[in-house]
Amino acid sequence: MSLTVLIDYEAGNLHSAEKAFQRMAAETGAGEVRVTSRPEDIARADRIVLPGDGAFPACRRALLSRDGLAEALTEAVVGRGRPFLGICVGMQLMATRGLEYAETPGLGWVPGEVVRIVPAEPALKVPHMGWNDLVIDAPHPVLAGIATGDHAYFVHSFHFRAADPAHRLAHADYGGEVTAIVGSGNVIGTQFHPEKSQTTGLRLIANFLGWRP
Repeated sequence: MSLTVLIDYEAGNLHSAEKAFQRMAAETGAGEVRVTSRPEDIARADRIVLPGDGAFPACRRALLSRDGLAEALTEAVVGRGRPFLGICVGMQLMATRGLEYAETPGLGWVPGEVVRIVPAEPALKVPHMGWNDLVIDAPHPVLAGIATGDHAYFVHSFHFRAADPAHRLAHADYGGEVTAIVGSGNVIGTQFHPEKSQTTGLRLIANFLGWRP
């Protein structure tokens, strides 16, 4: 049976994500969904999801603090090419570096840096919080059935500035363009929370569960 793991490294509330992935796995016949912090589970996973809430440096420290977790993740995703989905700060960690509080190295899977949102309109508050329309920049199998104008739920103050524009798959307008989705090879990440994004998010989760890069 296919296994999708959601990595628990105490950097976010996994309850709603677990329920959303379990629901779509049941609907699509995608196998088991398991929340885990065990490197051996990650090693045998067919698909890997890395959520993350909070600040970039704190999430990176939490990931590295678990014995063998970061190494198992890198081996599975980089070494064996397992499909990977990063959510919110889990997506930001794919960058070369983050600039929240202090310059902090990322995983380096998608070249770029995580920078603060600076809306051109002073009335727009940071964090960017709530529903916003997606603008699709490039097609991708995980975005099948998702179109410009579809809504997603965001809560963040920083966003991913990709070094290569081809790696930005979607953005939102919030006093300027804010990265919503990045992807390269077998990895993809969403700045928004698909588990909280209703129809759009459930479609993306279902697509990810069936994705074979």
